[in-house]
Formats: sequence, C-alpha cells, structure tokens
Amino acid sequence: MAFRPILRKRAALPLAASLFAGTTLLIPKTTLHAEAPSESILRKPIYDAPAPKKAPSPPSTTTPSSNPTPTDRLATQIGHARVFLYAHTQAAESRLNDFMTRALHLESSFTSTIASLAPPPEANEHLLPGGLYVLVAAMAGSIATRNRNILLRASIPLAIGIGAGWVVLPYTMRNIGDLVWGWEEKVPVLAENHLRVRGATEEAWRQTKVSGETVGKWADERVREARQVLEGWVSKGR
Repeated sequence: MAFRPILRKRAALPLAASLFAGTTLLIPKTTLHAEAPSESILRKPIYDAPAPKKAPSPPSTTTPSSNPTPTDRLATQIGHARVFLYAHTQAAESRLNDFMTRALHLESSFTSTIASLAPPPEANEHLLPGGLYVLVAAMAGSIATRNRNILLRASIPLAIGIGAGWVVLPYTMRNIGDLVWGWEEKVPVLAENHLRVRGATEEAWRQTKVSGETVGKWADERVREARQVLEGWVSKGR
C-alpha cells in the first residue's frame, strides 16, 4: 500500500511528458507581439506630395489623309478668296493713288502755267481792260468779214485779236508765245513749220517796213518838190 503513490507518480510522468511535447509542437517558438500603427499613418505630411512626372509622349507619326475633309476644302477655298480679295484691293489702291498723283500734278502744272502767264508787277499791265479790248477787236474783225468766205472769217478775226493783244498786252502775249513754243517743241514738225512761218512773217514785216520807209521818203520828196513849185509860183505872182 505504501508503493501506490509512487506508482501513481510514475504513471503521471509519461502523461505529462507527452502533453509537454504536444504543446511544444503545437505552439510556435517565435514570440508574437501586438501590432502597433505605423508612424507614417499616424503623422500626415504638411505639404501635398509632388505629382509624378509624366514621360514625354513620342511625336505623332500619323500621316495626313490623301482625301481632304470638307472642312479642309472649305478652309482652302476661304484662303484663296482672301488672297484674291487682298490682291485686287492692293491693285485698286495703287490705281487710286496713281490717279490722285496725276490729278495733283495736273493741278499744280495748271496753276503754275496760269501764274507764269501773268505780267510782272512793274509792267503796269492790267488784264481786265486789255482782255476786253482784244475781244472787241476780234469781234470787229468778225463783223468786217461776215460776208466773206469761211477762210477769211476764221483768219481775219484771229489775226486782228492777236495783233491787238501784242499792242495792248505785250508782256502777256510774250508769255503766251513762250508757252505755245514750249508745247510746239514737243512736236518737231510743228516747231519747224512754226519757225518757217515766223521767219516768213518777220521777213514780210521787214520788207513792209523797208517799203514803207521808201514810200515815206518818196512822198516827202514829192511833197517838198510840190511845195517848192508852189513857193516859186507864189513868188513870181508877187
């Protein structure tokens, strides 16, 4: 009876050893700890995180379609219309500028020409009464040749008016002559004919003056002789 506790202890030792071995097999050897939250989750950053840089996209290698779209055709037609309108607008503006330039040139030429015909101030030549005298002389020549042929009716009043102009308005007529001669120089044939007519007229005028002087001298001699004869008769009658 004294050996029963010892037998119970011996029987309990294998059972305890088996239980210990089972627990060591079932329980892992590593020590498990409770997980704590990470600092990155607990502490939030003050500034926003920079956005990731995008890689540059490769250039597009798509080739244009051989058939243009209606929008492309419309854009092309609008471009042609704009170029056409711009070209014609520039041409019209150039023509207008040329026309205005010619008009201003003609105006300045006309005013300078009229100013060049005026007599100098020291000439004391008045255009208003002198022009009226010339007009009256031409009208008188027209009245005198109203029953003649058309050649005389056209030439005589003109000749009388020109002669009256040289008498009444000599400086103005000289300026007009210089202006007409400047125009005639542009046409050589007309200038040569003018010189020929002018030379013939001056020669005729010179011959007329010589003839007039000769006739005047002859008339003076005849008058002197007649006076001497009359004086002789008078002296004999006394």
